[in-house]
Amino acid sequence: MSDPTLAIAAGLAAVRARIDAAAARAGRDPSSVTLVGVSKTVGVERVRAALRAGLVDLGENRAQELVAKAAELAGAAPAPRWHFVGRLQRNKVRMLAPHVGLWHSIDRPRLVEVLAREAPGARVLVQVDLGGEPQKGGCPPADVAPLVERLGAAGLRVEGLMTVPRQGDDPRPAFAALRSLGADLGLSALSMGMSDDFEVAVEEGATLVRVGRALFGPRPEPAPARR
Repeated sequence: MSDPTLAIAAGLAAVRARIDAAAARAGRDPSSVTLVGVSKTVGVERVRAALRAGLVDLGENRAQELVAKAAELAGAAPAPRWHFVGRLQRNKVRMLAPHVGLWHSIDRPRLVEVLAREAPGARVLVQVDLGGEPQKGGCPPADVAPLVERLGAAGLRVEGLMTVPRQGDDPRPAFAALRSLGADLGLSALSMGMSDDFEVAVEEGATLVRVGRALFGPRPEPAPARR
């Protein structure tokens, strides 16, 4: 398969079939799950091929990469819907605001004011740290409700929660905990599950899964450091 569109279309069909099967096991409607293709480090032509194959929800971890791809894909049909899924820095909100449709990683009160100013009415998810790994970002569970309240008071649309389970652990308990927390807060959107665990996430109630490698193939190895 030398044509990237064919390869990506095949990967997309395979991932969607796995989502459908996981949803069926959980007695869920597969259409309740949005597949977000995480295109970090993926070249723009491969992203364009994904759009042609029907993948319109695209996620990026890095602000500069999202903005650059959004500029190159301006006018593409279908138009991409951009999700920001990485750790968000306050000084990057302004550059991202014209492009991002859903912010997955809101995790601290210091982001509220800048988001309300630069992206009024933005749709947001609160990232929850369920594994005790502050280096990954995420709000401690006990602080989620106050942050949700603060975001809403600032005019931002809090739609749900996001998490990244601790690597190497069984992800199911974390996904179940996020579902329970979302239910307690009356929040329906749950962004959880990546290439290695999205089927478990769907079984536990994910409404958005963030899949990169299973769609686009292995990411390139970083270049060795110069000596």
